[in-house]
Amino acid sequence: MPAYELAQLNVGTIKYPLDDPQMADFVANLDRINQLAENSPGFIWRLQTEEGDATALHPFVNEHTLVNMSVWRDLASLNEYVYRSEHVTMMRRRREWFERTEDVFLVLWWVPAGWRPTVEEALQRLDELRKNGPTPGAFSFRHAFPMPVPNET
Repeated sequence: MPAYELAQLNVGTIKYPLDDPQMADFVANLDRINQLAENSPGFIWRLQTEEGDATALHPFVNEHTLVNMSVWRDLASLNEYVYRSEHVTMMRRRREWFERTEDVFLVLWWVPAGWRPTVEEALQRLDELRKNGPTPGAFSFRHAFPMPVPNET
């Protein structure tokens, strides 16, 4: 069993409130895409409230900024889900629902197996990536770091 798992956080600012008709297709697909993630090989955990998603969480001043966080077995599993599943169809439509940003909106980092990161921890990792660029503690798909090797005793 690996000693580490891959955590990911992505953030985005929606163009309209979730109950706006322009967001209807996004909202209508949330459960399906979340279920797809949960059924994907390598999926371990995702952040959610009692409603089954994370859209009620507002850790930013701008209440229209949403967070999505999950933990995966490894980079290959997450990459497969993000870029080679039906998820990619929704990603291609993100400009319909989300504001364009020049800022980094996704961060990856390794966590000890069984650890479930908090939103605060994840936002610190995102801030670290934005300030310092990719490091072993906060990186991107493009500049990924391998799973740490556990210390041998």
